[in-house]
Amino acid sequence: MLRISGTGRTHVGLIRASNEDSAFVGPGCMLVADGVGGGAAGEVASATAAYAVAATAMAGDGDDPVRVLSRGIRIAQEQIAAGVDADPSRGGMATTLTALATDGTRFALAHLGDSRGYVFRDHLLTRVTRDHTYVQDLVDEGRLSETAVTEHPWRNVVLRTVNGTVSAEADLVALHLEAGDRVLLVSDGVTDLVGEAQIQTYLDRNGDDAAVDALISAALARGGKDNITCVLATIVDGPPVSADGQLLGAVRDPANVVDLAAVRAASADTA
Repeated sequence: MLRISGTGRTHVGLIRASNEDSAFVGPGCMLVADGVGGGAAGEVASATAAYAVAATAMAGDGDDPVRVLSRGIRIAQEQIAAGVDADPSRGGMATTLTALATDGTRFALAHLGDSRGYVFRDHLLTRVTRDHTYVQDLVDEGRLSETAVTEHPWRNVVLRTVNGTVSAEADLVALHLEAGDRVLLVSDGVTDLVGEAQIQTYLDRNGDDAAVDALISAALARGGKDNITCVLATIVDGPPVSADGQLLGAVRDPANVVDLAAVRAASADTA
């Protein structure tokens, strides 16, 4: 049976006053959520989405991971909408989400926004997400080069997020992973400052814990302009383990989650 064996770290950075990133890593799920900068209550949005997806994955043991992630995202969207209804000052709150889930055999990846997911196999780093940003659309249309992205004034305009509307659809795909593969999920606080060639070098030269530390340190050394979050895991083959997983960032504070009982209620409704 395959499972996720990982670690993670988050840092507020050198500019931001608070950390609006959330992350989780456990045997059956790993994710990064980045509260959209400039929006209201980004920490509530990221924590609510991270909790909804992680708790759904933990409750859906043995279910198809594509369905698990789809269900978790639906709950997250509903809860963010409910959070705005309960407190209109949160209007416009949103978060990116990049998540991996497994049932022990199959893997699925869900993605909204500009946090990124990578697979590291045979010394090669491969990006498995596409940024949902205005500048990525320009690149895809041939109107902007990859090298010009970091200097574009609209580089942080995100087009798809978890924002409380069902129309914000996730990229949701099955992902083939094998024992020994490593999966990296990062917020743009890393990728805006650390290039993919450097990320590949860090993973090639270090185990998971040391690679995470190196990535965080590199982002800080380059200015730490945003919150910085990195979750890295190796896919291992072995017996199932019972573990709650590791919470990181804003989701560690239960007050940031709109409704801690929402996943249980949704599971009861579908039972």
